[in-house]
Parts: sequence; structure tokens; C-alpha cells
Amino acid sequence: MPERFIPGHADPAFAANEEPLREPVAQPDFQQVVSARYQRRDFLRGGVGLTLGAMFGGLLPARTVQASAGASAASSRLGFPAVAVGSADAVVVPPGYRVQVLLPWGEPLCGEYPAFAASNGAAEQAQQMGSHHDGMHFFPLAGSSSEGLLVMNHEYAEPRFLHGGATGLELNAFDVPLRADGSRDSAQVLKEIHAHGVSVAHIRRDAHGVWQLVRDVRNRRITAATPMAISGPLRGDPRLHTAWSPEGTQARGTLNNCAHGVTPWGTYLACEENWRYYFVRDAGPAPVSLTRYGVEPLSAWRWHLAAGNATDDPGQFARFDASRRAESAQGDFRNEPHAFGWVVEIDPFDPQSAPVKRTHLGRFAHEGVIFAPAVEGRPLTLYSGDDARFEYVYKFVSSRPYHAASADGSLLDEGTLYAARFSGDGSGEWLALVPGENGLTAAKGFATIADILLNTRGAADLAGATPMDRPEWGALDPATGQVYFSLTKNERRKPEQAGGPNPRARNAHGQIVRWREAADDHTATTFEWELFLLAGKAQEGLDLHGEPLTEDGSLSNPDGLWFDGDRRLWIQTDISDQDLNTRGWSTFGNNALLAADPDTGEVRRFLVGPRGAEITGCVGTPDGATLFVNVQHPGASTSAHDFARGRLQSYWPDGGPAMPRSATLVITREDGGVVGA
Repeated sequence: MPERFIPGHADPAFAANEEPLREPVAQPDFQQVVSARYQRRDFLRGGVGLTLGAMFGGLLPARTVQASAGASAASSRLGFPAVAVGSADAVVVPPGYRVQVLLPWGEPLCGEYPAFAASNGAAEQAQQMGSHHDGMHFFPLAGSSSEGLLVMNHEYAEPRFLHGGATGLELNAFDVPLRADGSRDSAQVLKEIHAHGVSVAHIRRDAHGVWQLVRDVRNRRITAATPMAISGPLRGDPRLHTAWSPEGTQARGTLNNCAHGVTPWGTYLACEENWRYYFVRDAGPAPVSLTRYGVEPLSAWRWHLAAGNATDDPGQFARFDASRRAESAQGDFRNEPHAFGWVVEIDPFDPQSAPVKRTHLGRFAHEGVIFAPAVEGRPLTLYSGDDARFEYVYKFVSSRPYHAASADGSLLDEGTLYAARFSGDGSGEWLALVPGENGLTAAKGFATIADILLNTRGAADLAGATPMDRPEWGALDPATGQVYFSLTKNERRKPEQAGGPNPRARNAHGQIVRWREAADDHTATTFEWELFLLAGKAQEGLDLHGEPLTEDGSLSNPDGLWFDGDRRLWIQTDISDQDLNTRGWSTFGNNALLAADPDTGEVRRFLVGPRGAEITGCVGTPDGATLFVNVQHPGASTSAHDFARGRLQSYWPDGGPAMPRSATLVITREDGGVVGA
């Protein structure tokens, strides 16, 4: 008879995407900085009370101030009528647009191209599209806008939708099926491992305008089990020695890849975000490289509880238990978590190449990587955010200059990592995270660059970086060079940490900040910043000029950001499935894709997604005529009670009674024009 499973409920804090309770270090949090800045500005203007206009205007760069004049200026970039807020289980776009669903979870991708079925096992999943589509990029073939490699992250998996054996169990989105003895089924765990990672898919538009997968040797899956090289200062470090890689030069797999990056030499960067949830450690004292990152004696996914076949792959499941089991690190997996939290470089054009973890970019909950334009003979600069409450924004500047003819990933192995400090007068400073500077001394635990990179968060704490409201994706304006970062929310901010005209204690809706480097030099160590948008309900959120957001532009929890070639800033929202269409978020409906004009500040809703889904991964073709957008975890808002009874919040895209599947949207205009224009 079939094996019976019982619900294994996730820790409530994990299900709510809560980081470990942590008070920010003795630095002003971002809200206090905002308040101080605008109070000072009002004083300089001689005002008695801080006006909304003063709050958001006044420090615009010279190149944009003329275009931005006039708070009510209509945008010339947003050429579509706004889509209304909605909560239907469907994708809604403006009139005149078409939507195609492409590459859903389980779509045959490579190898033997096994057909999707609910009964698929781990072997099939390793040859199919992964789950929970996230950041992605379109690599055109020969400059084409109708053919290329679409590369995307698969952030995580939802076991209740992934496994047929979960049917009828009361499981929430982050719960796992357990065997009667409390262990996990190894076949289920291996399927979950293969549902994570990255997919490389060759796609082509046919004569009828329909995009399809092309069977190609370049199609491949990179999963949480794929061998990878470790490069940079941590390569071979004793703290990366494990029973699987005694020399500390390799890692096995990549986890919880959220946003991404694209190098000037044409490779893809997958960024490891909430990797800590996969590991467990023994109780008691632990190194700060675990505790500062939230690795605790409790694992969300409980992969370590699966019984593996020791003759096939010793440690394939045991590696997720970071407890000390042997006399040395080479006999157990105490250091396995140290192999995660990195940026992973993947060459999509070479299916035989091994992914590489670039350790000099820092170890934290990477949301993505944004490159400044590469300039021949100059160092490379890139930015990344640590997506957790009271964490930081980082910048990396390469030691060696960029030369197009010879550039490769080794440029990311040598350089300087900085953390950002935002000052109250609108200025900012990049704090070098290097031994001997900004308090980073051997006495404080930072004798070497390897010490700093392994505990990047602790180094930024000590250096005095500004704790932020969950730094998410970044984007760089192709015309002005300004850098934008979304700060999705921070409901842990205490009332005494807020002040002035913007009392964002328990910040539920988030904001977008932008800055310009000194002298427009991305290698500079100072910058000037301003708020671009304060998210919130209509008439409560504020735009660039301090004007209230309209119904057409209201939003909550900005997440993904991307600039197209015409400088439309596409904003993707991620209201959590616990909040979506409930309490203070009901006015926003389902998650959405909006577009903003960086000059006028106008924001307009372009797309509304299906129930329970996050909208993410927006990217386009070179000609702007095709927009790819990912729909992640539709149906995630289904309660455990309803799941057990077969009542799902979403059946998208296949319709009931099929399980919901993450998928990519292909959006085009019926007249073939540029999307959004």
C-alpha cells in the first residue's frame, strides 16, 4: 500500500519570512536618516513645517531636474492605460496587449525531455523546468530579438504542490510532508533539491509570433546538487573544508536564488538569498558565521532528515546538518553553510562549464547584482543588497581594469567590497570592508579579507553602515547613471526609530531610494541620495515630488526593478502570501507590475497577476517588443485547511483541478510595437 505521510509544519517565524530577531547596531536606521535629512532641508528653506514637496524634491541631479520640474507632469514614457487593482485568478494587461504562458514548472527542458506529470520523481525533475521562477535574463543569439537563451532562477519549491503524496494533508506553503516516524522521504527531498537552482532554455519566436522551446544541447538545469567551484579569497579556506570537499575548493549546488546579474562578458549571476533555511546545527555555542546569518537548531525544509543511500552519494542529505559529528571539519558538514550566501557565475553558452561561486562579492542574503556600465580600461563596479531587515547595501569595485577583449569572471575575484552609509543631509559614503580600515581589526575578528567576506554582515555592522528596510533589487538608469534600490518593508521598526513627517514605524509598504555617485564616477566613495517613491495606498503613498500616489499607481512592497531601453522603470511587487488581499493590503489586490517615469515620477499599473503569486524577473528583448515576466508561487496563499480539502486559491495557468505552476509570461503588443510605449 502507498506510504502515508503526516504534516510537518514550518516554524511560524519561517512561514512569515522572519529573520532572527536582531536590533540594528548603534547606527541610525534608515527612517531616522530620512527624517533628519528633510528636517534639515526645511530649516534651510526657512519653513515652519515640513511640506511633502520639500520632502521629496530639492536634491535632483542637474541632468534630470529640468525634466522633473512640475510635480503633475504627465509622462511621455507610459503609453498604456492603467490596469485596475484586481484579485481574480488571472493575468490582466492593458487593452492591445497579448499574453502567452511559457516554460511553466515541470516543462520538459533537457536530457530525455520527460513530460510533466504530478507523479514525476526526482529524475524527471532534474530534466524539467524548476519551480518558483524568479530573476531572469534574455541572452540574444546573434543580436536577435526573436531567438535567444532565457536563463532564470528557481528560488524555492512548495512541497505540497510538488508531491502527489501531499494530497489531503493540512499543509501550508512552507510545510513539508513527513513520514510516520518523523523522517523525510528521500525521493521527495531529492525532487525538491532538483526543483531549485537555475534553468537555461533556448527559445525562439515562430512565424505566428509564438515563443517555443528549442531542443538544444545548451538547455540545462543547474540544481542544489550541481558541483561548483569556489573562487576568490575563500577558495581553500579551512572554514570551507567538508567531508565532500576536504580541500574547500568546491561546493555542491546553489540554493534560494532570487534576483540575478549579467556580466559585461555575457555570463549569468545567480544570487543566493534565504539559503539559511535549509540548514540545521546543534544547540549551543556556534561561530558568528552561522549565528549572524540565522542558522539555528531548526531547519525549515528538513532535508537532513532524509535517509540517503550511502553507497550512491554519501552526505547528499546529511550535509544540511551543520552539527559537529567528527574530530575535524573534513569528517562532517559543520562548514557546509559557509559554501552558501554567494554570487554564482554561470556560462549559459557552455553547457560543460562548471558554475563558480565568487566569494569576493561577499556572503549575505544576496538579492541581485547590478553592474555599472563597463568602461574600457577602468575598474568594474557592481551593487548588491542584503534582503533582510536592518541589513545593508554593498558595492564592489574590481582591482583590475576592464578590457573587453580579455574580461572574464576573474575580475570579480580581486577588488574592494564597500557598505553604504546614508547621511542625514542627503550625502552618502562607501565604507571599505578591508582589514585595518573602519574598525576591522584582528582584535575584532577581522584579521584577513577572508574573515570579512565570510561574515560580511558583521563587518558592515562594525564599519558603521546604515541598516536598511530589506534592500531588494537594484536598477541603473541608462541615461543618468543613477542607481535605484527597492526597500520592500520593515515592520520591525519601533516607533521611537521614526520621526519627522515620515513616521514609518512598522513600515508595511516600503520605498525606493536612488543615488548618484560623486562626479558620475561609479568607483567614487561618496554619493548623493534621495527617495524616489514612498509606497502605500492611494492618497497615502508619495511620488518623487511628494504628491500622493493615485489609484493607478498605488503599490505595496516594491521588489524587482528593471530599466528598459526607453528608461521605463519596471517595478514588480511582492506582498507576501500571508498578507495578500488581507487586512491592510486588501486595497492593493494581487501582486502587480508597474512602470514609472524616472523624470516625472509618474507610476502606472501595467499588469496584475493571479492569486497568491509574486510578480518578478522582468526583462525584455533588445527591440523592446517582447517583455518576459515571471509569475512565482501562484496559489501560495491557500490555507492548510483549504489545501487538505482540495480548495486552492489558484489553479493558474492550467485551470482546475490542476496544481498551480510558476511560469513565464511573454507579453507583446498586438501591433508589434514597444511594450509600455
